[in-house]
Amino acid sequence: MSPHRQIPEQAPISVVIPALDAERYLEACLSDLERSLVRPLEVIVVDDGSTDRTAEIARAHGAKVLSTGGPLGPAAARNMGAREARGEILFFIDADVCVHPGTIRRVAESFASDPGLDALIGSYDDAPGSPDFLSQYKNLMHCYTHQVGKRQASTFWSGCGAVKRAVFLEHSGFATAYGRPAIEDIELGYRMRREGRKIVLDRDLLVKHLKRWTFWNLVKTDVMDRGVPWTELILRDGNMPNDLNVQLSQRVSVALALLLVAMAAAGAIYYGGAFLTPLLALLFFLLSRYWADEADVDPPPSRMLWFGGAVLGISALAWIYKMRMLIPLMLMSVLVLGLRHRYTYPRAKRPLPETLILGLYLLSAVGLCLSYFPYHRFVLFLSLLLLVVIALNNQFFLFLAARRGRAFAIAAIPFHLLYFFYCGVAYAIGWTRHRFRHARGLETAETQDVRS
Repeated sequence: MSPHRQIPEQAPISVVIPALDAERYLEACLSDLERSLVRPLEVIVVDDGSTDRTAEIARAHGAKVLSTGGPLGPAAARNMGAREARGEILFFIDADVCVHPGTIRRVAESFASDPGLDALIGSYDDAPGSPDFLSQYKNLMHCYTHQVGKRQASTFWSGCGAVKRAVFLEHSGFATAYGRPAIEDIELGYRMRREGRKIVLDRDLLVKHLKRWTFWNLVKTDVMDRGVPWTELILRDGNMPNDLNVQLSQRVSVALALLLVAMAAAGAIYYGGAFLTPLLALLFFLLSRYWADEADVDPPPSRMLWFGGAVLGISALAWIYKMRMLIPLMLMSVLVLGLRHRYTYPRAKRPLPETLILGLYLLSAVGLCLSYFPYHRFVLFLSLLLLVVIALNNQFFLFLAARRGRAFAIAAIPFHLLYFFYCGVAYAIGWTRHRFRHARGLETAETQDVRS
């Protein structure tokens, strides 16, 4: 892309935003679009059956507002926006996404400098809008995945994706059989690639994601809305590209995580509390950064109940199985978290003595947990298996450490193992569904007519 190519103040780009009860984020999304160095031709907000002020906010910012009369799902909403758009290029973003000042200009320059370009996707930046641990972890993982992805992209992404309107309509847009946010963008990308369309991943095309993730929403989205239908799509096409979330290293990590969980369950059955107690305590202390960040953002009482329940439960197990040195360390975590919640300040300004004391506390706690594990070749093999998974993903953990510190990266390890585990579960569910439907001659969402 030539940096010197002249782009007019207004680009022939229609920004299309599907929105369902999006008043929490839409104000910031539209305000940042207004601050773009190059203005789009139009901004289209497709209200997918909202019951809040979504349409009102959109009109106040001068956006063209359409209504699906829904909710019909983001695929149908985006298709409606695309049909009504006047721009040569459709730029899809979500209502909880904020563009950078140069985002629209970069999209315009990319298509102007490469006439053969059919579609372009970008990346979340490394500064997610929601400060809580889970949201930071999930959005940074998405950022890393795109930052290391192949430039010749294997699919499309509607969180920050541009496509020529003529190409989009020629391919019938997104599959409307997906009534929820799912993999309609991936499915469109697969169809486009199958027809030889050129899709490019531009790592410097950045947007900020504002979404706040909860634990159960994260698991449900990754399993039922992404993992299962993506598995069915892969099986339909017989194509699993070595790119993005399905790189070879990720597939190996999924297999190892399933084995790791199976072996941990076997250890808990064979050794009982002698194995389970230090395992749960170790996980608790590894999640110290998660608990601390949750305290910083004033979490709901239910989340603190989980914390208190973990402290009491593990302390009770430690008493029963005579690992009583764990008890004062568990109880001390309540004091540490209470102080963290009461006296919060920027991490960069944290006093050095406090950092050293907290570091010593965590090292002591982790070391004590490890000392309580039964010494056996089984435990050694389990530890080696864990180290292999960490080594396979060391670049991701280094990425997290560089952006959020070592404590954050360590706290992310259990969540990343869980991610690989439920990806394996999602694959098993998707494979079973695909075989069942194939045997019965039933269509899946991916094989149905995509016309809208």
